[in-house]
Formats: sequence, structure tokens, C-alpha cells
Amino acid sequence: MSVEITMPQLSDTMTEGTVVKWHKKEGDPIKSGDEVADIETDKATMPMEAFEGGTLAVILAPEGEKVRVGQAIGVIATAGEKVNQIRARYSLGMRPTGSAPAPPAPKPPTESRQLTTVVPAARPATMEAATSGEVHEPDDAGHGATRQPPVAVPPVPRSGDGNRRLRISPLARRMAVDMGIDPESLHGSGPDGRIVRQDIVAPRGGAGPQLGVGQKQVVPLTKMRAAIAKGLTASKQNIPHYYETIDVDVEDLSRVRAKLNEMLEGEKIRLSLADFIAKAVATALLQHPMLNATFNGTEITRYGDVNLGMAVAVADGLIVPILRGIQRLGLKEIRRRSADLAERARAGRLKQEEMTGGTFTISSLGAWGVREFSAIINPPEVAILAVGAAEKRAVVRDEQIIARTMMSLTLSADHRVVDGATAAEFLRTLKTFLEEPSIMFFMNELENPAR
Repeated sequence: MSVEITMPQLSDTMTEGTVVKWHKKEGDPIKSGDEVADIETDKATMPMEAFEGGTLAVILAPEGEKVRVGQAIGVIATAGEKVNQIRARYSLGMRPTGSAPAPPAPKPPTESRQLTTVVPAARPATMEAATSGEVHEPDDAGHGATRQPPVAVPPVPRSGDGNRRLRISPLARRMAVDMGIDPESLHGSGPDGRIVRQDIVAPRGGAGPQLGVGQKQVVPLTKMRAAIAKGLTASKQNIPHYYETIDVDVEDLSRVRAKLNEMLEGEKIRLSLADFIAKAVATALLQHPMLNATFNGTEITRYGDVNLGMAVAVADGLIVPILRGIQRLGLKEIRRRSADLAERARAGRLKQEEMTGGTFTISSLGAWGVREFSAIINPPEVAILAVGAAEKRAVVRDEQIIARTMMSLTLSADHRVVDGATAAEFLRTLKTFLEEPSIMFFMNELENPAR
């Protein structure tokens, strides 16, 4: 029986997506797990995988077309059904590329199972998990920005060479359109000079081009920046934030980290303070489950697993992959998975399940030397932890002023769900785990004796 490939809804506010590229042609065989198309949301362009095998009988949505959530973009013929019969029923199989979509004929009975899903939800972006393990910008990308019609950018000849055509990947092409960059102005670093994603990102730099006296620059919002703006506004307007800050002495933790890294040199693993903080947060949340929760306005849902959001910087925004069940992971596994998620996020290879279901988020500006800041909550989560830089400070110990490595942590909490005393108790537990790592590891073994 034929099965429709439908546009998945990847967040509560997502209403449509754009088919950027088909990786299969009509008539091509498909196996479960094959990448069939690249789909663009307001957050990113990601591959879509098939859940079921068969033959791609009909492509209903050509490249560049926007499709509403739940609408079919293609049909797969499974065992017992012929491709030509499906094409005849849909009467869309031979539509030329770029032509206006013909009105679909009444749909034949098919299984409405959603075949594919890998596009990330428009998650708020609040912690950059760099390959080094450092964590950065607190932010909230929100959901569902208004989308502009897709702009097709066909390959064009290079200036002065009518026979040489511009080589550019589909993702780089879409990014260039969104950012207003002329691809012809770029030099490709991919195979045979092909322009790839990094070639679009790299020229942007950090602060952008310098402007002369009297000049100005108008920068239109990209889809991702529009989503961030919408989400930030909604979170601050609708959630009664309050903030609590605590200072933590991480001198001993830094020594433990250094010793462990010496032991792990042969495995080519280098733990960061971010890994220890993530582990400490997960262990503390098990003691204070009210903060490991979501709130939909009428109900609070608490979770037995800690799914920690880790935002990764991409072009003009952030994406938040999730470390699921982090309370069951050791430090080495946290480091490996964090690095893997960060790498695949930048390459646009995350799966949907790696982008949804977060229960708590950590954000950090420590890599930029920021001492203290307040982050914005990622709804429907009820709290977020902002991590400042680990730095030497003058502190008093036994009536003596000495230098210790200190770090400021600020918890933003939703006052509808989390009371001030509850937040303070969580911070006190977290401080204990970070200042006395042996207690954290002992508590973790008590919580996970079978691990």
C-alpha cells in the first residue's frame, strides 16, 4: 500500500516548511533511513529520512516549494502497488520543474503515516557547545517566524567565462539568498571549487564590515533572526522571570579536571569545565525535580530524565541539540556526545529527536570572559542556568585573602512554577556538587547503580 511523505510539524508554532532539494528521483528505490529530501524551516535546513522502504512513486512538492505541515510532499509505493498506478491517481508525476503546482486530484486512500522526520524544531538557542566544550551565548530563538517566499537561485555563469558555471551546494545557495550574499563574490573551498556552507559563513566575520563616517547599513532579518526575535519577545512578555545568583569556588574542580585530562591523554579526550557543570546540573535536578519540568499554562510536567539543551552557533543564529538522559552518562560520554552534536549541528546533520524534548537548558558566556549575566527561559521549560567565566578572584579563607578560581551562576526561573526558596535550594545543591566533586560522583552512583 502506498504511503505519503508528509511535512512534519516540528514545533507547536511551525505551520510550513520548504523543500530545498530532493535526494531521490521518481522511480528511485528507497530504504528505511535513506535521506530523501532537505527541508528548510525558520531555523535551519536539515535532511529528512524515510521511515519505510519502497519506491518513490510521485514527487508532489518540487524543490523551492513551501508546504504546510501535514501536507503530502511525495508518495512511496510499498509492496504490492505499481508506481505507474500511483502516478496516474495523483496526476502530478510529470509536472515540469518550476511550473506552478497543478491542483491536486482527490487523494486516493493511502496510509497517512508520517514517513520522514529529521528537521529540527525551532528550539530556543541558549548555549553554544563548541568542540572545545566551552559554552556561550544565552538566547531564545523561539518558534515559527513568518516566512518569505523562497527565492530560486539557479546556477549562473562566472563573470567573464560563459562556459564555467557556478558550483554551489543547495544549503549554501539557500544561505546566500537569506543573507543577501552574491555567490559569485565567493571562492569555494569544496571539491572542484564548489561553494559550501563554510564559504558563506566565513566571510561574515564577527562584527561585520567596517562602515565609514556618514555611512549606514540596513541588514534585513533572516528567518532565523526573526525566529529568535519572536521567541525572545514571547518569553519575556509571558513568563514572569526572576533571577538568583550564587558564586562557586571551582578551584578543586579545576584540579580534578586537569588530573583526569592527564589520564585521558591516550584516548584523545579532553574534558572541559562545561562537561562537569552539565553533569552537576543533571545530578542536582534529580534532587530538585520541580526545575526539571515544563509548563503549558495549565499543567506542570516533571521528568525522570534530564534532557539538557546545548545550543550550537550556526550562520546568524543558534541551534539547540539535546543531550538526552544525561544523568546516566559519564564525563567521557558527555564530552563525546557534546562534540558530536556540535559538529553535526554545524554540518546540518541533526535528527529531529536530537532537537526536541529538552527539560532544562544551560547557557554560558564564559569563553568571552563575561562574569555574570541573566538568561531568558526557553518555554515550555521553567528554568535556565547562566554560567559566567571561571576566573581568579580575591576571596577570604580563614581570615586570609587568597586567590581562588571562582564562577558566578545565575538561575532564571518561572515564578508561576518555581518558588524562590526552591530555586535557592537547587543552587545550593549545585554549588556543593561543583565545590566537592566527590559528593556529586557519589550521588550519581546512588541514582544510577546499574550504569
